[in-house]
Amino acid sequence: MKIKPIGKRVLIKPVKEEERTRGGIYIPETAKEKKKQGLVVETGTVEEREFPVKKGDMILYTGYSSEELEIEGEKYLILESKDVIAKIEV
Repeated sequence: MKIKPIGKRVLIKPVKEEERTRGGIYIPETAKEKKKQGLVVETGTVEEREFPVKKGDMILYTGYSSEELEIEGEKYLILESKDVIAKIEV
């Protein structure tokens, strides 16, 4: 199945957080610092300017207005482009 966001929206695959430290210590769910980081899977369309991110970009995002969905057993989010706060460049 292929999903194409409409308008100024981005489809991302959230990055799963580590459940253990490098030393092997288990981190309980309540103690985890929530990093909102994801991989851009697809972008919507913006006629008047270039979209700020593209497929394959790793991003940081904010906001609570994302739409969660599951496709073929994988968790994805659709969020507004205004909720993308940074692109991670390595």
